[in-house]
Amino acid sequence: MLSKNVIVTGGSKGIGNAIVQKLINEGYTVIIFDISNSSNDKADFIKCDISKEEDVIQSFEKVISKYKHIYGVVNNAGIISDKVIWKMSVDEFEKVININLKGTWLMCRESAKIMRNQNYGRIVNISSRAWLGNPGQTNYSASKAGIIGLSRSLALELGKYNVSVNVVAPGLIETELTKSLPNEVFQKLLNLQPQNNIGNPDDVANVVSFLLNENTQFINGQLIYVDGGRSIGQGI
Repeated sequence: MLSKNVIVTGGSKGIGNAIVQKLINEGYTVIIFDISNSSNDKADFIKCDISKEEDVIQSFEKVISKYKHIYGVVNNAGIISDKVIWKMSVDEFEKVININLKGTWLMCRESAKIMRNQNYGRIVNISSRAWLGNPGQTNYSASKAGIIGLSRSLALELGKYNVSVNVVAPGLIETELTKSLPNEVFQKLLNLQPQNNIGNPDDVANVVSFLLNENTQFINGQLIYVDGGRSIGQGI
């Protein structure tokens, strides 16, 4: 078994930070890829814009140079830029696609090169319940739907190399974004929740930890919702 070195993108805040802390507490060595500096002194940090190919390639080279191999990769980094489609510019569409989907693809490509050769690995991609569709999020929903398709294809490509690829799709989670929503908007979202509550970043981190565990080797190409049942169709 390889030493548990795990890369987490977007690990400096929010859900990513919760994932980082969870993995550190469980004995993983965590390397954060982010454009924002991390205040977590128990994790390694590499400044990386995952939408830029050269950044991603160089960041992986740094990890391999220092740690020699990679046990797992958690692709969490993402952005939103919401507008109804008739008000959305091409730049606003492309920026979200470039970070959320292209960035995840670049991370998966470099991960695949390494994990295929070492004949082991875990990739966990963070999508969103929004892949099912949200008004004002044609760019974001498309990017998160793309992550699911990417992950399913990659699971088929890498399965024979003892590498699993799975997806976690969070729903309404208490983050800085949800805290900044106008109260009436937040209440509308909350009313759509079957359990009438909101999740927290640790709920997502717990599922990521489960999928990284060596005992989950027969789970591959799967999508797990962390959304309080919202994906079932409540309110649609």
